[in-house]
Amino acid sequence: MKREIGIGIIGGGYMGKAHAVAYSGVGAVFDTTLRPRLARVAAGSQVSAERYAQAFGFERASPDWQTLVDDAAVEAVVIASPQDTHRGIAMAAFASGKPVFCEKPLGASLEDAKAMADMAVAAEQVAMVGFNYAGTPAFQLAKELLNEGAVGDITWFRGEHAEDFLADPKAPGLWRGQGDANGTLGDLAPHMIFAAQTLMGDITQVSAVLETVHETRPDGQVTNDDQVQGMCRFSTGTMGHLFFSRVATGRKMGLAFEVVGTKGAIRFDQEDQNALWLYRAEGAERTRGFTKILAGPEHPDYAAFCQGPGHGTGYQDQIIIEAKTFLQAIAGEVAAFPSFSDGLSVSIVADAMRKSADKGAWVEVPGR
Repeated sequence: MKREIGIGIIGGGYMGKAHAVAYSGVGAVFDTTLRPRLARVAAGSQVSAERYAQAFGFERASPDWQTLVDDAAVEAVVIASPQDTHRGIAMAAFASGKPVFCEKPLGASLEDAKAMADMAVAAEQVAMVGFNYAGTPAFQLAKELLNEGAVGDITWFRGEHAEDFLADPKAPGLWRGQGDANGTLGDLAPHMIFAAQTLMGDITQVSAVLETVHETRPDGQVTNDDQVQGMCRFSTGTMGHLFFSRVATGRKMGLAFEVVGTKGAIRFDQEDQNALWLYRAEGAERTRGFTKILAGPEHPDYAAFCQGPGHGTGYQDQIIIEAKTFLQAIAGEVAAFPSFSDGLSVSIVADAMRKSADKGAWVEVPGR
């Protein structure tokens, strides 16, 4: 039997809209047991909150998140506000006995992430983090193939998240140019760190370098990192390389990885999110090569959107897949993934990379 659940979304901007659209459509796309109702939206002012409510279909609006958390009609909380608000909102929601979905990263600092993960366990509530790119059908297929041993024993991993939204040195940095949490290691890196650990297992050692490419911009001094690169070692012993940049000219959504094994290799690039490239070291050498696999109904979560292979899914569909998992976790049908514990693990790796850059040496990554 279907049951309604009141959803409260904090933040009505880019991600707030994405989540509002996702919860409006997820029940029809996946026929979920819980059917979301957009109960309340909270934003920075009553005017903006009411504007979002009217545009996205929320029943009520408020200028502060506390009112939303306290609203009995809100049965689950989605945090789509700036990083420095995540901890306070999550703590209040857990104290009210409500499940929480929090956009990445888990908090503005490792301390935040630890506190939030601990509170999630203590509250015994469903708690998920928004690493949406790992939900694409092609990414999920890559994970399945690796689990099946399709490329043999893994010998190397390369992962990057590169964009160019600050490639122009004349572009204003605004808030993105200030504070560690808004730098590339705090902003873009978490997506690929999570992807790497999902595919390869925990990162146990890192050696990293941070760089500010454009130290000044029209609106002032840049105080955080434009790009980060480093070597890493996974719990399996496999070596890897990670690269993150917001100044990678020409790259728009360059979350990409390559996994090399003894019997083959896998490649993926989010800019072509409906394709996975698979190489198998078998057959005649003259006809070997990477095979392009187009996402289709045989792959995870694809058929709910489309019955035709190659037609493709998009960014908004990733958010719908997240919403589906969150609702299923609340209903007790699946485990919450990515969990707050997974989000904490990502924050631990990012913190270790920063410490490595400061020391100019390899550092061990503590367990979560």
